[in-house]
Amino acid sequence: MGMTAEEKKYKGIIWALAIIIPLAVAVLFRVNLRDLGYDVQPLSFLPPIYATINGLTAVCLVIAVSAIKRGNVKVHENLIKLCMVFSSLFLLMYVGYHMTSESTKFGGEGAIKYIYFFILITHIVLSVVIIPFVLFTFVRGIAGAYERHKKLARITYPMWLYVAVTGVIVYLMISPYYAH
Repeated sequence: MGMTAEEKKYKGIIWALAIIIPLAVAVLFRVNLRDLGYDVQPLSFLPPIYATINGLTAVCLVIAVSAIKRGNVKVHENLIKLCMVFSSLFLLMYVGYHMTSESTKFGGEGAIKYIYFFILITHIVLSVVIIPFVLFTFVRGIAGAYERHKKLARITYPMWLYVAVTGVIVYLMISPYYAH
C-alpha cells in the first residue's frame, strides 16, 4: 500500500524540518548572545529542567507503547503528542541555554571520559536522525496508515527512547562540571 494523501501532503514539510532543525540548532549553538554584546543573563537554570523533560519524554514513550499494546489508541496518541511537545520544549531550552551560557567541558578522566563521549556522540547523531522518523511515524498514525505506522514505529520508538534516556545520562554525567 502506498502513501496516503495526508502523508504525501506532509512529506516535503517533514524533509524540510529534518534538514532545517539540525542546521538551525548547529548555527544557534555557535551563537552566544553575550559574546555579541547583548546584556543577557545566562540561562544556567535550564539544564536540569531540560534533562527532566527528556526523562518525562522517555516515561511517556514507554507508557504510550504500553497503551497501544492494550488497545488504547487515544491515550497512545495523546502521549505521543505530549512527547513531541516535550521534545520541542527541550530543543528550545537547549538552544536558549547555549545562546546565553558558556559551554561546559566534561571533566572526567580515563574510561569514563570515553563512555561519556560515546553516549554524547550517539545521542547527538540519533537526535538528528530521529526527526524524520518521528514525524513520518506520527503522520502515518494520524493518517490512519496503521500497519505502516506500526512498522516504522518499531524503528522510531527505540531510537527516540535512546535519545531521551541518553539526554538524561549526559546531563547527569556533566552536571558536576557546570559553573556554579
